[in-house]
Amino acid sequence: MALKIRLRRMGRKNAPTYRIVVAESSAPRDGRIVESLGHYNGRTDPKTLSVNRARSLYWIERGATPTDTALALLKKAGIFRSEEEASLL
Repeated sequence: MALKIRLRRMGRKNAPTYRIVVAESSAPRDGRIVESLGHYNGRTDPKTLSVNRARSLYWIERGATPTDTALALLKKAGIFRSEEEASLL
């Protein structure tokens, strides 16, 4: 069972929002998920990004590999910074 951290498309037609989820790599994009880690909305000004840091690090430690887009969003959310650095920003 290979796990991926990826985006799941939500929202209505022509107005997408995304959930950052952990899912099996063989599952369809909007199929069954293991856990939801946060959400992203690029249509708002400023862009909305919310990620559960503890659960994201938990799944990465367990071998879940983020997709390129999910990795960029996790970096932007500050998941890979130390807690002291993240609290200063």
